[in-house]
Amino acid sequence: MNTPIPAPQRRSVNENKLVKRLLRETGKAIGDYGMIEQGDRVMVCMSGGKDSYGLLDILLTLRERAPIDFEIVAVNLDQKQPGFPAHVLPDYLNARGIPFHIENQDTYSIVQRLIPEGKTTCSLCSRLRRGILYRVARELGATKIALGHHRNDILATFFLNLFYGGRMKAMPPKLVSDNGEHIIIRPLAYVREKDLIAYAKLREFPIIPCNLCGSQENLKRKEINRMLEEWDRHFTNRTWNVFRALSHVVPSHLMDPALMDFAGLRPTGRADADGDRAFDAEDFPLPAFSEDEIEHEMAPADHFEPIEATRLAGRDVDEQHSRPRVRRPDAR
Repeated sequence: MNTPIPAPQRRSVNENKLVKRLLRETGKAIGDYGMIEQGDRVMVCMSGGKDSYGLLDILLTLRERAPIDFEIVAVNLDQKQPGFPAHVLPDYLNARGIPFHIENQDTYSIVQRLIPEGKTTCSLCSRLRRGILYRVARELGATKIALGHHRNDILATFFLNLFYGGRMKAMPPKLVSDNGEHIIIRPLAYVREKDLIAYAKLREFPIIPCNLCGSQENLKRKEINRMLEEWDRHFTNRTWNVFRALSHVVPSHLMDPALMDFAGLRPTGRADADGDRAFDAEDFPLPAFSEDEIEHEMAPADHFEPIEATRLAGRDVDEQHSRPRVRRPDAR
């Protein structure tokens, strides 16, 4: 007869599984896309939300176990939003002994001045924030900029582009920045949002609210997220198969002549399993791919392989700033 596991012990088992899964998936994403290499200085962008806290915490753990050496510096942009608790992140980072830099720029006032009341401020705010963070990364000597986007963000972006932009485009795990100066990485690309929510509760991160600017949530993104949640409830592995499809693209079976030279196609006289099968119906085993099946394929938690679009007007943001200073623990 099996004896039930007591509730506290059961929670401990589940918490251990959660931590191992987060480390494994993040380590695999870093290795798959060569996100971090020997000697890198990784600038982790901190908003005070669950995702950026989780990213920083997981990277710190992986650094201790990695076969390579790299630095981590946490950076927060204080945009002077009303009610922003400016002490929370410095207190947390000091207590953890994590080098950090707080960049103070009043972009909130700029956005309020330039965007009419009632209009969404997110686009301009994002451009201003991006330009400042690129400049800070350059002045700190960061070789990589790490963002906290996760699997759900990547899927939502894909469907937003598909439904409203008429293009197949998502969020890449690694890409050169739009100004051509930096490498942007998303180490949480394989991680589910619900795991980050659970991890934030487990680690008791001091979360800063994300609605201080008063801007309304992107309604289209909210609609997409509801759709994905509905799929997760009713269709096992559907969202995972869509996510997997993003890294299993067959250009010859799409319609983009920039990816496939359709005009130049000629018979080769050789059989090709990926060739056109004319009238044959596609066969889709159900499920095509189960998320649970990859558990044994994931890299160990402690392993990964070494490996000017936005400028601010001088009258809006003070260009006569001093070089960003990385604060060491307890440095004031």
